[in-house]
Amino acid sequence: MNTEERDPVCGMTVDPAKSRFNHVYAGGTYYFCCGGCQAAFVADPEQYLHPPEAPVAPEAPPGTWFTCPMDPEVRTQTAGPCPKCGMSLEAVIDVATMLPSIEYICPMHSDVVRLEPEPCPHCGMALEPRTVDPGDQPNPELDDMTRRFWRGTVIGFPVFVLAMAEMFLGDRVAQSVGRMTSNWIQLIFATPVVLWVGRPLFERAWASLGNRSPNMFTLIGLGVGAAYAYSVSATVVPGGFPAGFRMAGGIEPYFDTSVVIIVLVLLGQVLELRARSRTGAALRALLGLVPTTARRVAECGNETDVPLSDIQVGDVLRVRPGERIPVDGLVVDGASAVDESMLTGEPVPVEKIEGTHVVGATMNGTGALLMRAERVGGETLLAQIVAMVGEAQRSRAPIQRVADRLASVFVPSVVAVALFAFMGWSLWGPEPRLALALVSAVAVLIIACPCALGLATPMAVMVGMGRGAGVGVLIKHAEALELLERVDTLIVDKTGTLTEGHPSVEAVVSLDGIEEEEILRVAAGLEQGSEHPLAAAVVRAAAARNLVVPKASEFRTEIGLGVTGTVDGRGVMLGTAALLDARDVDTSILAIQADEFRQRGQTVVYVAFDGKLVGLLAVADPIKATTAAAVRELQREGLTIIMATGDNEATAGAVASDLGIDQIQAGVLPAGKQRLIAEHQKAGHVVAMAGDGINDAPALAAADVGIAMGTGTDVAIESAGVTLVRGDLRAIAQARRLSRATMRNIRQNLFLAFIYNALGVPVAAGLLYPVFGVFISPVWASVAMTASSLSVISNALRLRRVEL
Repeated sequence: MNTEERDPVCGMTVDPAKSRFNHVYAGGTYYFCCGGCQAAFVADPEQYLHPPEAPVAPEAPPGTWFTCPMDPEVRTQTAGPCPKCGMSLEAVIDVATMLPSIEYICPMHSDVVRLEPEPCPHCGMALEPRTVDPGDQPNPELDDMTRRFWRGTVIGFPVFVLAMAEMFLGDRVAQSVGRMTSNWIQLIFATPVVLWVGRPLFERAWASLGNRSPNMFTLIGLGVGAAYAYSVSATVVPGGFPAGFRMAGGIEPYFDTSVVIIVLVLLGQVLELRARSRTGAALRALLGLVPTTARRVAECGNETDVPLSDIQVGDVLRVRPGERIPVDGLVVDGASAVDESMLTGEPVPVEKIEGTHVVGATMNGTGALLMRAERVGGETLLAQIVAMVGEAQRSRAPIQRVADRLASVFVPSVVAVALFAFMGWSLWGPEPRLALALVSAVAVLIIACPCALGLATPMAVMVGMGRGAGVGVLIKHAEALELLERVDTLIVDKTGTLTEGHPSVEAVVSLDGIEEEEILRVAAGLEQGSEHPLAAAVVRAAAARNLVVPKASEFRTEIGLGVTGTVDGRGVMLGTAALLDARDVDTSILAIQADEFRQRGQTVVYVAFDGKLVGLLAVADPIKATTAAAVRELQREGLTIIMATGDNEATAGAVASDLGIDQIQAGVLPAGKQRLIAEHQKAGHVVAMAGDGINDAPALAAADVGIAMGTGTDVAIESAGVTLVRGDLRAIAQARRLSRATMRNIRQNLFLAFIYNALGVPVAAGLLYPVFGVFISPVWASVAMTASSLSVISNALRLRRVEL
């Protein structure tokens, strides 16, 4: 006898002996897994016993899959019943296939965006994905350049051996082997290295000429091409050369120069690509912490592990002890301590209880949590951080313009120097003067390769911003990173920036016999439509007293002043004295009580019904525990700190006194904050603005550097150039130290790039030969060129270890 039945609603297996849910219908008894399935069946049994035949579905669009609602592992591109439980499969759009194609962007030219990984038309560098890949995916460009490097090394080794033998043993090698035989051996082995292994370098050089954008590959292509073409001609038609090219034993080729330069350039590309990939390693590590599955709780109580991509906003998820939180959401049940150090840098776990928010990829402690998904996929905080840092790393700092202007004339100037060197050596050089003239010109072209100059700024910016992201300082663009070190004036908002931003109602004062609960109830009804922290305090106070909050209509926000609307048929105003005074509501009757509250650092919110003052609310917002230390640290660094707030002067003064802030601008509306910033900018100051609210967004955008609290509103974060994930002002000092370290690193890189070329080009052109007899060969020029790039890369990577 079969002891198991299937739930006709969800298809799950049910043991009749253990199930408490059953229903008799049409002579049969049906068993259910839960009361929800039983109720659904009782309401419409035929729907589940004899479901209507599904109409023939039209051809599904690309990216459509069909899955079973009870078994996500069932996944097919054909509609129909589930092969396991018989339920109709549901159509699901594979979001990954519907997203735009992956975009590739140049790390040095952010305006270059392509759908395929190809060389940049301006600088020739390999394009890289705009977004960080969470997986350990191979880099095709790095793999290709690595293979070419090793092939060039192996195939070109005989050429290198012959060249070194001739260098140390002189003409005896040419005499024993034969000059022509040696030349032909070198031609056979050098040709595949130059034309096959080095093909991408010549393609980029040709593209630079076609795009009229000369770059490092232009010089490499000209130098290697000239040396190889000369060597081939010297091997195939040696009799066609004048006497100025002849040495003892015949015409000496420069295959070794071509081969060594190709191999060294490829080595430089490999090291550069590896270094660039390391700048995103921290972000990839963060993305790698996101779990691949989540435990979804159905309405009937059943729990199923599903792929993270299947999680939708509103799903209820269970997070067990020791698991990572899958997405951003709100705790609806349970309590635990969550380690958020991966985002904030703070080692102390944060207590999470019902009603608190949790962030995806953070680590749950010993308690179990039930959470509701609020942000999934690319909307999670972690995904936004990665996207923001990725875009910022490719932005261009103003100092980059120096390198850009120099690079625009650098390559033509180098070509001109190479031509002058060739002519000078061919006219006045020692014999064989024409051969030495060619070698000198090639050496100039190779040693002047501007890759170090091009990498000087982007590498430091990429590494610096990655370092900042690791400590919770997100910098949106390179200009903000550059300006931070020059900031001398910091304007800060009060609520949510200096204070916790989670105020509480400390007192309710009523007039004309109206009960305090009535004022609080109506005020909460109106404030439900506001995002301001003070509004949240009013709503929480009403909930704490178990008041039934009414709905409001005609809600309107008066930015910086308060809110107005209609509640229970009455016109209601909540806000500052300025808001009520503008509507001819006299607030003087409560002036004494209001001043007393303000002297304690509390904010006063006046309440008026139908144009008449009925009372006030005193709201206290405690100062953040870290704010006082942050203010002292910033003042020690020489910053002038000004508190600008919409609150009144007494309340602002109490907070400023506790923090040691001397300059206050109270009762300031958003436009007033903008004017304050403009005044200081006009006076020659570099101004930063720190805030967290919607009303701070205009000022954040107007400041030289806008700094948003990560705990604030999305509008504020979008308007700012810097976001502090923890909402801790101490991170501003960290951001300034990061800015100083990055700018110092950029200046060092530019110096290294300039000094290499300033010294190398004249030496390669033969400037020292008449006095010291020093002459640099193209091989050593290639070594110097590679060393210059590696010095810049290595110096930039030091930023990963800078102390903040």
